[in-house]
Amino acid sequence: MGESRTELLAWLNDLLQVNYTKVEQCGTGGAYCQIMDSIFGDVPMTRVKMNAKHEYEFIANFKILQNTFRQHKVEKPIPVEKLVKCKMQDNLEFLQWIKRFWDTNYGGQGYDPVARRRGAPTDTPATIAPLAPSRGSAGNLHAGGSRAGGRTPITGHRSASTQPNEALLNLQAQLREMNTHLEGLEKERDFYFAKLRDIEILVQQQLEVLQAEEKDDPVLRDIQKILYSTEEGFEVPEPTVDEEETF
Repeated sequence: MGESRTELLAWLNDLLQVNYTKVEQCGTGGAYCQIMDSIFGDVPMTRVKMNAKHEYEFIANFKILQNTFRQHKVEKPIPVEKLVKCKMQDNLEFLQWIKRFWDTNYGGQGYDPVARRRGAPTDTPATIAPLAPSRGSAGNLHAGGSRAGGRTPITGHRSASTQPNEALLNLQAQLREMNTHLEGLEKERDFYFAKLRDIEILVQQQLEVLQAEEKDDPVLRDIQKILYSTEEGFEVPEPTVDEEETF
């Protein structure tokens, strides 16, 4: 029988010196990466975002975890699509497995989680709150309007006052269309971000190997320079915390 959520969280917080309050928070991927780092000591923790707040950041963390599994021949599929949704049951099952793996493979060596993170922030990560469909909101608005209006009109001369305004309907249709377009753009952005992240990790790994052999590759350096370059006047936005996001 697997350990309880309380026991797992106590172990996790003690091992990593973090302050997780719910198993769902592990869905950001950062904690899983550092648990594996405590075993193997070679996870690139400087590239792990422990205070990730968006799904594309969660996916980037899981890419690092997958690379670690591959490197150490850990034969365990990682259900990334489920875990990044930050649902309790999926993350509980994976955390129970990774705790068993840790119990079997941790050598008892000293581990300094704060030093390995190099002081990177570990604010309690936010999970993704499902967005309510726009048509549902409109439906609630209409339902509320019908209740507030009292009895349903039965005479022809009153029906005009209860019909939705045509301009409002047009605006709602435009809003739904814009929301659909925005969702498509966000998915496309996350798709290409994940690909660039894979390339970045691959280039960094190859450069580390070459550096260990006291070699260099100008092509890889050029690729890395392109990945890290920015437009003139561009500034990397400061991470913000949405105070309304809850588990």
